[in-house]
Amino acid sequence: MNNFVYIRAENSQRALNALWETNNAKFLGGGTNLVDLMRERIEQPDAVIDITRLPMNQITELPDGGLRVGALVRNSHLAAHPLIRDRYRVLSQAILMGASAQLRNMATTGGNLMQRTRCYYFYDSAARCNKRTPGSGCDAIDGFNRIHAILGASSQCVATHPSDMCVAMAALDAVVRVTGKNGERSIPITEFHRLPSDTPSQDTNLNPDELITAVDLPNFPDARKSLYRKVRDRASYAFALVSVAAVLDVKGGRIQNARLALGGVAHRPWRATAAEQFLLHRPAEEKTFREAAELELQAAKPLAHNGFKVELAKRTIVDVLMELAGKAEVQ
Repeated sequence: MNNFVYIRAENSQRALNALWETNNAKFLGGGTNLVDLMRERIEQPDAVIDITRLPMNQITELPDGGLRVGALVRNSHLAAHPLIRDRYRVLSQAILMGASAQLRNMATTGGNLMQRTRCYYFYDSAARCNKRTPGSGCDAIDGFNRIHAILGASSQCVATHPSDMCVAMAALDAVVRVTGKNGERSIPITEFHRLPSDTPSQDTNLNPDELITAVDLPNFPDARKSLYRKVRDRASYAFALVSVAAVLDVKGGRIQNARLALGGVAHRPWRATAAEQFLLHRPAEEKTFREAAELELQAAKPLAHNGFKVELAKRTIVDVLMELAGKAEVQ
């Protein structure tokens, strides 16, 4: 770990000023990913700005019935909050399937949004990695790529996004609130994370001068009928090979609303819009769900060792939707 300046910010403006006055600074919330990256010398900030004392650790109701989650709300608190468990079950489920209890007690909402890939080659300083060192190449493409992307990848990067929380938020149409030199702005979470294209070192569309302040969850009654399924190599503390976050509303045996997002398959949480559009107003039955999954995975481009993810993703989508259809109140 390289030497760095430590700055304790007592308010948001002080945090932003410190960011703007330093060429290479990073915010410290829970530190569960940043500190690891610093130890491995992947991240080498000249300054670390401690924002843990900023007043952004509350969950509040919005006038329209949605919820605002402060950027410093701990993952464990978010998952256990009564309103999250009641109104946004898929989000609570996703968080509880991520990391360990100790890490969830430290990790923050904003930090979860900003966490970086867990690609083997990204963490291996001896490997070529365009995400870590732009222009160096990608050893994962011709290497051992079992955990890597099957959707939205590029010739520059095949890494996947590691978050469970973000997959659920993608299905819920969450909105990320940020502030910077140009004031406040809102970024739909489906536009917050980037696909790799030819700039895989840029994980998000957050500007370098901005700070995440909160995430807004819209008023979405259908989210009470939601489910998160995570398929992984072991039952705990493992990243998803494939995960599915789904919301399903069925009336009269037909689908009135469907939201789907996939994890473990792309550089960002993958919103399955093709499948969603196909499902609308069709019968809530296995044949429909299978056809929707097939349609969504048509664009998959598996690598040498991760072809199993294509069928795994299809089966997980069908299984999750079947379970939700069985629970949904058919009128």
